[in-house]
Amino acid sequence: MEIGIDKIGFYTPEFFIDMEKLAEVRGVEPAKYTIGIGQEKMAVAPLSQDAVTMAANAALEVLNEEDREAIDFVLLGTESGVDHSKSGAVWVHRLTGIQKYARSVELKQACYSATAAITMAMGHISLHPERKVLVLGTDIAKYGLNTGGEPTQGAGAVAMVLSANPRILALDTDSVSMSEDISDFWRPLHSDYAIVDGKFSNQAYLNFLTDVWGEYKERNNRDLSDFEALCFHVPYTKMGKKALKALTEHASEEDATRLMGYYEPSISYNKAVGNIYTGSLYLSLLSLLEQGPELPENARIGLFSYGSGGVGEFFSGKVKSGYKEHMLKDEHEALLNKRRELSIEEYENILQQALPKDATDIELDVLETTSGTVVLKGVQANIRHYGKN
Repeated sequence: MEIGIDKIGFYTPEFFIDMEKLAEVRGVEPAKYTIGIGQEKMAVAPLSQDAVTMAANAALEVLNEEDREAIDFVLLGTESGVDHSKSGAVWVHRLTGIQKYARSVELKQACYSATAAITMAMGHISLHPERKVLVLGTDIAKYGLNTGGEPTQGAGAVAMVLSANPRILALDTDSVSMSEDISDFWRPLHSDYAIVDGKFSNQAYLNFLTDVWGEYKERNNRDLSDFEALCFHVPYTKMGKKALKALTEHASEEDATRLMGYYEPSISYNKAVGNIYTGSLYLSLLSLLEQGPELPENARIGLFSYGSGGVGEFFSGKVKSGYKEHMLKDEHEALLNKRRELSIEEYENILQQALPKDATDIELDVLETTSGTVVLKGVQANIRHYGKN
């Protein structure tokens, strides 16, 4: 029985800034952002959009009534959780209208947790092949104004319906993962912003990649020639290129050329959105499947997931015949194209806004700030109120 991705959707807020304009205001050569880190635009989330609303909006794009009845597990991966106790998946479960006899759980391990959710989903479906699982990767990457991490911010969510007999990507069961207790990136409970050791984190990413890839090759007797394309976790798109170069350093010219050729379409959406943490790898996969040429049936795609702190995993899947028919390319291109560009002043004002940290009530003027289907309407008596706009 094949298990994998049957549907995949995406949501990002309606606002963005141009990276060249940010560079100019920050007194930086624009090429440092557009070439040095490989970003063109950066999504900006207003207060009325958070990890819950973005996940719900991404899910609503792909779910139909059959899905709502068959899904009995909602797994939400995020490092932008909105409550220390209540799972964001519970809100998403209600907002998307999934039948009530379902588990709803939030997972956390930096940018890796959506991959853990996929593993859990596959195990569940193998025991209950008639059921489906909704997997979500949703985050707002926020480092603050005038910080080293500012140009690698972003916001968005990817929603995937996993099932038996998938129509897009059948996942293999030969993954290799590893964990190591390191401090390359983390966010203490008292802080709104992550703490990053940038050079160490970049090196840790590459160390994890080469380690799990080496073990994967040995366990499965596979090499780069077995893969039509590779997708990576991309906190910024230049990082993914560094990863690809690391893997292809000693590859044949044929393999290196093929894999590098697929890399550009695999980062088309990421360049326009920025870092979305848990969803970044899957936004890259979505970008490859929608913006790249149609891959032949059973073409194998390798995927590398990394979450600082740290956990890494290399796994793979094979595309299904006719998968392009089940993609939402037009909708996703429209979503990105209809966004409104913010001035840098508007962006700075939004980034400095925050919900009250005490018990103060707040009502958000969502009609003026977002076109998203699901929004955060406000907080009353310490309860977040979500609804459809």
